Amino acid sequence: MGFFEKLKNGLSKTKTSINEKINNVLSSFRKVDEDLLEELEEALIMSDVGMETSEKIISELRDKIKKEKIEDVEEVKKSLREIIKNILDSVDSSLHLETTPSIILVVGVNGVGKTTSIGKIANRLKNDGKKVVIAAADTFRAAAVEQLEIWANRAGCEIVKRKEGSDPASVVYDAIKITKERNADVLICDTAGRLHNKKYLMDELIKIKKIVDRELPESSQEVLLVLDATTGQNAIMQVKAFKETVDINGLILTKLDGTAKGGAVIGIVSENNMPIKFVGVGEQIDDMEKFDSNDFVSALI
Repeated sequence: MGFFEKLKNGLSKTKTSINEKINNVLSSFRKVDEDLLEELEEALIMSDVGMETSEKIISELRDKIKKEKIEDVEEVKKSLREIIKNILDSVDSSLHLETTPSIILVVGVNGVGKTTSIGKIANRLKNDGKKVVIAAADTFRAAAVEQLEIWANRAGCEIVKRKEGSDPASVVYDAIKITKERNADVLICDTAGRLHNKKYLMDELIKIKKIVDRELPESSQEVLLVLDATTGQNAIMQVKAFKETVDINGLILTKLDGTAKGGAVIGIVSENNMPIKFVGVGEQIDDMEKFDSNDFVSALI
């Protein structure tokens, strides 16, 4: 099954949610007027797109209708699709790994699928011909290192680990050294799953970032935040909290196949000016793909 089919199947709950609401609105109006736009805005808010982003979309749609003199409800739907795609395309979702080595720092709260995401991304990069090293710097959580090791073995990548409770920054330091020795292309670092109110964990993240900046100052860096798509609007709050501590430049969206809240993706991108770089749509090692706005919008509406 190709990625578009996986995404379409994965987004079926979200699609039912958004599509049904939008179609119900459009089918109950004969003419394109302000009442239609208000109903559409409500449909978007109810689909987890978020109030701020829904208002922005409808405002753009209103302007487009006036400018292009749109009178057909099907044209309204087409315009809505275009506006959402433009929001998703307003940020650069490509992965920047131009140097050897490059580094990917993966952050996120516990339970969002951080470990599995790292394994899947490592597998993707290896299939692209890159030599990958994984640093198991989530040393606080019991079994985190063992879980990551299972995924590293599946992907056929080297893992750098220390015993539970070790200093995470020292694991990253060792991993950078080994990455340089092996002449590896990419180092992927796991970090402790941290809730934004746990200050010492956030401090640990800052420490790791300092070591990366010191040891690999010229390297391409991706700092990716893993979000669970099933949390909907809560995911937007997580992005804001993490951005206060570290310069996140992209998102990994997991569990997109199990949610009716995929509409939150639009709000996450729009409100945080933050690109989605990967989406997970299943449990298998190859169920992680680079984000494609065209596929996403087509699967959604």
